[in-house]
Order: sequence, then C-alpha cells, then structure tokens
Amino acid sequence: MRWSWIYLLARRSLELAGLRLLGNAAKDVELLVLRHQLAVLQRQVSRPKMEPGDRVLLVALSRLLPRQRWSSFIVTPATLLRWHRELIADKWTYPHKRCGRPPIPEETRELILRLARENPLWGHRRVQGELARLGIILSAATVRAVLRLGNIPPAPQRAQDTWASFLRAQASGLLACDFFHVDTVFCRRLYVLFVMEVATRRVHILGITAHPNRDWVTQQVRNLMMDLEDRVDRFRFFLRDRDGKFSDAFDAVLASAGVQVLLSPPRSPKANAFAERWVGTVRRECTDRILVLNERHLHVVLDTYTDHYNRHRPHQSLHQRPPQTVETGQSDVATFPGSHIQRTQLLGGLIDEYQQAA
Repeated sequence: MRWSWIYLLARRSLELAGLRLLGNAAKDVELLVLRHQLAVLQRQVSRPKMEPGDRVLLVALSRLLPRQRWSSFIVTPATLLRWHRELIADKWTYPHKRCGRPPIPEETRELILRLARENPLWGHRRVQGELARLGIILSAATVRAVLRLGNIPPAPQRAQDTWASFLRAQASGLLACDFFHVDTVFCRRLYVLFVMEVATRRVHILGITAHPNRDWVTQQVRNLMMDLEDRVDRFRFFLRDRDGKFSDAFDAVLASAGVQVLLSPPRSPKANAFAERWVGTVRRECTDRILVLNERHLHVVLDTYTDHYNRHRPHQSLHQRPPQTVETGQSDVATFPGSHIQRTQLLGGLIDEYQQAA
C-alpha cells in the first residue's frame, strides 16, 4: 500500500513538470486546432449572422490584438470600421421627418372602399363628393389612389346589372309567376298556377287544372287583375318564363293594366328565384307530406296553406314577419311573461300556428 502511494506521487510530479516544459507548445497546437476548425466552419457557412453583442466584443478585442494578427477574426478590418461608422451615425441621427402629405386615417380609407363597393355606379369623384357631404375633405386624386390600391375597378366596369340586383331594385312593383305540379293518389297530375308579390311575398293561387292551355291561363290572369282592383297600379313588371302556355293574349291583358312582361332567360331558374323558392317551400311543408285525392282536395289544401303562408308564417327577408303584416303595416304583438300560448292545428295537424290566448 505504501509503495502504491509513492508511485502515484511520482507520476503526478512528472506530469506537472512536463506541462510546465511543454505549456507553450500545447497552446500553439490548440490554436492550430481551433483555427482549422474555424476554417471548416467558414466553408459551411457563407456569411455568419452577427448579433450586436458579438460586434461589440470583436471590436473591443481588436484593440488588444496587434494589427498583424487581425487575420484571426472572421471579419475584415473594413467591416469593423463600417460597424463603427454605423454606430456613430445612429448616435447622431435625428428623427427623420416624412416629406409630403400625411397619410389618411385607416377609418377614412375603409369608408372610401365601402362606398365604392356598395355603390357600383359611383366613380372616385362621386365618392369624393359624398365624403365632403359627410365632412371629410379629400382630393379626387387621393380617393382614386385608395380605390386603385383596394383593387376596385372604375365605375363603368363595376356597374354591371345582374338579375339578382335587378329583381331587388324592382321588388316593390314586381309580380312573379310560375307553374308547379302535384300528383294525386290515382297518379293524375295536376298543374297549379300561382303569382307572388315579390315585395311582400304574398302568394295568389290563380288556378288548378289537369289540362292547362293558353285560354285557361289567359282567363286566370284576367281574374288576377280583377282581384287586385286598385292595387294593380302598384305593379310595373310581371316576370314569367318562356312556357308556350303564356300567349300573346296573356301579355295583352297585362299590358292593358300598365304592367310590362319580363321574360326570364332560357333554362335559368335563378332568374325567377322568388317563385322557385316558394315552390320548394310549399312542397317541403305541405304537398310532399299529404296524399292529394283530387282537384277539389288540392284546392282546399293549397287555400289553407297559402292563407297560413300569407297571414301567419314568418319570413327572414321580412324581418320574421308574415306578408299580411307587412302589407297592412301592423306591428308585432308583444308577448308578456306568463301569458298563455294557444296552438291551432291546420290540415289535420300538418301545420301548427301559435298565438296568445285572448
């Protein structure tokens, strides 16, 4: 045990003596190794990214190293001098004042784009005039630049009327007409002719027949003009498709009442979207859920449903009001807490109506 301790002390003493004698050579070898590793890294990274702290450290160390030894830096002396010039420039640079007119507020920019989108016929000068009326004074060139940056084309390119926009604009004086069919229990097909007042969504069932022809259709429109009486002056247009059952006599009856006939494009059901949607509604809520026996039975069913549709059923486009309420201008009935709600069943419970009990 004693000899092992003597051997360990002798070994450690010789290692310390060797380090003192070979210290400078070991440091040089280590420097060579580090330089070679740095050269390998420089081949892999084309331009290393320097943080501000790295720049400060390298600049400070450059003051402690002779100029002949600056080749050990991964940056050139010109780069160090450039960093110093940028530091001085940042220190003595005063806040820069932007030349030209100040930018318009973001709220004004959004308002210009909104006016242009909501009014396709308005050019930049018309938008400028509307802004001036609102108390926002801008030049026409500024408005035009905002529209150009917002990818909004000039007014002539935006002002393209579609059937949807045309029907919405003419809804207050528009009648829409169409057919739909119902098959009875005995496989007999009945055709229903109806007209809708687009502004109020009120529906009129003109007639039901198994053999519609031109004379029958013309007589039905005569009956409609008589039923409307003094209200016929409210309507300017009558929208129908190109079915052969609509004859020249049909159009003449409407023309005598001052109503202009509009023909929907061929194979374009969306052009008569209001009538098509009602057909889907009456099928979904009524005729597809009941077995029709004959023409008389269908009259009773459709009269009951159209009365419910015009008098009670709420409509999204009418702010959840029925057509009759919109036409007469009646206000909605307020419901008080604790009031009794009465249920009324129509068509044998197929349709339910709810109202406050008296």
